[in-house]
Amino acid sequence: MSSLPFVSDTFDPQRWREIALPGDPLTDMTYHRLISRGPDDGAPRGEDLPVVRIALDRPGIRNAFRPHTVDELYRTLDDARCSADVAAVILTGNGPSAADGGYSFCSGGDQRIRGAAGYQYETDEAAGDEALSTDARHQRLAKGRLGRLHILEVQRLMRATPKPIIAAIPGWTTGGGHSLMVVADLAVASLEHARFKQVDANVGSFDAGYGSALLARQIGDKRAREIFFLADTYDAAQAERWGVVNRAVPHAELETTAIEMGLSVSRRSPQAIRMLKYAFNMVDDGIAGQQAFAGEATRLAYMTEEAQEGRDAFLEHRAPDWSSYPYYY
Repeated sequence: MSSLPFVSDTFDPQRWREIALPGDPLTDMTYHRLISRGPDDGAPRGEDLPVVRIALDRPGIRNAFRPHTVDELYRTLDDARCSADVAAVILTGNGPSAADGGYSFCSGGDQRIRGAAGYQYETDEAAGDEALSTDARHQRLAKGRLGRLHILEVQRLMRATPKPIIAAIPGWTTGGGHSLMVVADLAVASLEHARFKQVDANVGSFDAGYGSALLARQIGDKRAREIFFLADTYDAAQAERWGVVNRAVPHAELETTAIEMGLSVSRRSPQAIRMLKYAFNMVDDGIAGQQAFAGEATRLAYMTEEAQEGRDAFLEHRAPDWSSYPYYY
């Protein structure tokens, strides 16, 4: 369940049902499946539709992530990746904050629990206690837990997920949250509340991987350097002009726009979408990207009669007969 009684002010409870994952219940994330409203959606009312919503659920601290949050984000994304009836994933942040009414997508890593070697897990006592001072919070951190930076594993999972991930940006998007938005395949932002700021250099951090390299490819090298080096705030209209996001829309239309994008993806060929995503990724992902694309190509090849002849010949202990398969050019 969400820490907010209404999940998010752009969340329509009539369009979503909660997804329960095996294991411990989610505390830092919410996970929902889109359901049909009836004739408007072309399916019986209440029937599952092929879009899921994954949302960071720490609005009181601008949806900053701690290691436990990252664990849950990975769990939900991986579940969506492995769900054969899911065509697209909406990644967003719940809000606004009950404390000050502020909106956020994700403000990156929670600096209060950043140790010398990365972000640290907390004791059960400290978990969820957002009001503690920095010193008191540090004193209650679990002593021997390895510092983590496994948000990078989430970025790699997002790239490897063979279905589009759509970032719906309701508010502040900074630091590691800015990088999550960059790694997403598509992005839509709230005109009224979305604000972007790459603050890595302000806190002695730097995303020298996807967060900077992909941004430079998306919007141009000089603009990307401006965003990282100057750490200026820019709004949704600028983000759309620069190509950081695909669309900037009124806040009330944020999630409906993301849903429309997801449903539009679901009307395309699943195989084509997989191959296209991996084709876009391959140029930047090196041999790992080539492997992902090649794996899908191999799966396609296995489905052909030619490949099945090779398999059958092996199992039947005979030479394969390739005579009916032309050498295409």
